[in-house]
Amino acid sequence: MSQVVPISAVEGAGAPGAPGAARRPALAPEVLRFRELLAKVGSGEHTSTGLTRAEAREATDLMLLGPVSDAQLGAFLIAHRIRRPSPLELAGMLDSYRQHGPVLRTPGQRPLCFGVPYDGRSRTAPLLPLLALLLAAAGQPVVLHGGDPMPVKYGISLAELFAVLGIDWRRLSLADLQQRLAGQGLALAHQPCHFPAAERLLPIREAIGKRPPVASLELLWTPHQGEHLLVSGFVHPPTEARAWEALAHAGETDLLTVKGLEGSTDLPTSRAGITARGREGVITRLLVHPRDHGLCGPEVAWQNLELWREQALAALLGEGPLAEPLLWNLGVYLWLAERCDSLPAGLEQARALLAARCGEKLRQDLAT
Repeated sequence: MSQVVPISAVEGAGAPGAPGAARRPALAPEVLRFRELLAKVGSGEHTSTGLTRAEAREATDLMLLGPVSDAQLGAFLIAHRIRRPSPLELAGMLDSYRQHGPVLRTPGQRPLCFGVPYDGRSRTAPLLPLLALLLAAAGQPVVLHGGDPMPVKYGISLAELFAVLGIDWRRLSLADLQQRLAGQGLALAHQPCHFPAAERLLPIREAIGKRPPVASLELLWTPHQGEHLLVSGFVHPPTEARAWEALAHAGETDLLTVKGLEGSTDLPTSRAGITARGREGVITRLLVHPRDHGLCGPEVAWQNLELWREQALAALLGEGPLAEPLLWNLGVYLWLAERCDSLPAGLEQARALLAARCGEKLRQDLAT
């Protein structure tokens, strides 16, 4: 006579003493929790539920500081990339970066805070270091952040560009950085020095070979805390729309998105500059046309660091192939920072700053 055996009595069916449970290695609570969060983003098109803002912050906290394995980190980053982070998830990731990253402040001043791709530039000559010097020389504080060359592009980094101009932010403590920002109106937070927890993700980013959502986060985050105008570069329109919503969740009240060269905030001279200003949740599209101001021309190609240094030093004196692109960018950003009443007035002020060699004087001051 056959006997019906309850499923719960079958060996290994999940009872506390079952061999499966006994053989499973003990894992730290943080590792088990991260596995739960990974399951939410990596369960597939029909079963993935995404993360709440609090869960996205928790996941980012664990990636930065927790005992999770490289395998878990890689799985999370690629799964999150495939599914695309929601604006609410990006806001949670921003919460984590704000908590664990470096903090800079400018009491009584409203800086421009630029977010550009950490993996750098490789096709067009960058302008941001020169723009930052001139804006700071004009009394407009600027906060930048970046890292060493990194995947996937391994382009030229902001730190490398400043270094060939004689300004090495990589040797400064965070206190020194704050002092420079207070005294000279310019700071570059360098990830290996000032946010080492985020360096943990670099080998994983190299291994997966694709930009993870952390790369989008780097465009939206700033180490500055306080009132500021956040300037964020983008390439694709869906990325821009996601940035607006994420930053609204994160409490940013004044932001500028820029379809710049190679995803940066450098405005092109070969076409109209596509930007949008977001204030208190209201987004206004703004197109700026260099040809309307006699400054239209091809972009200057990137060749090597030595040639860029020559071009950059000349541009700070109003000379060479980068002079007009720098003039255009400086005029537009002076206007957008409300240092003048109109774009023509911004360009006039930019010409005066270049003629007075204000950016070069600040470069020499910071290089000493």
